[in-house]
Amino acid sequence: MRKLEITNAKKKQLIIQQEILRSEESRYGHRLHGVLMISRGMSCGDVARWLGQDTTTVERWVKRFNSDGCDGLREGEHTGRTKRLTATQWEETWEVLRQNPRDFGYPQNLWDGKLLSHHLAASFDVTIGVRQCQRMFHEMGLRLRKPRPVIANADPEAQAAYKKTPPHDEQ
Repeated sequence: MRKLEITNAKKKQLIIQQEILRSEESRYGHRLHGVLMISRGMSCGDVARWLGQDTTTVERWVKRFNSDGCDGLREGEHTGRTKRLTATQWEETWEVLRQNPRDFGYPQNLWDGKLLSHHLAASFDVTIGVRQCQRMFHEMGLRLRKPRPVIANADPEAQAAYKKTPPHDEQ
């Protein structure tokens, strides 16, 4: 009998691995197969290569299986990193961001990530990076606005004459 082959094997391997990651049950079955291979004498490195995983990942599966049995291979809670701001600080920050930065002694009219990072460090002694502060705006349902650029040495009368719509007082 002729050996069976899968056409486009490399591409199909990626498709299969993505399919395994799609559901909780298939990931659980994937881990079970890994532990079964270990129980049959394969090394963690060999199993990792066969299943397209990192060796450390397979080692963790074995440790979890040894301590908790099959339940140790099921999906667990993914809590993520703990928040740097408490719920109260988050609420206070939301209230602050609804006000003008000048009300807090800052020389600019609009909040941005850099200013918020500075404000959180000064107010709560919490260091949060500029990019994370920008994400906070989004998470709070606020949007970052950028001030309109001011042209140096511009003639205000010439600018007003160039505008498509007249100023509010002329309407």
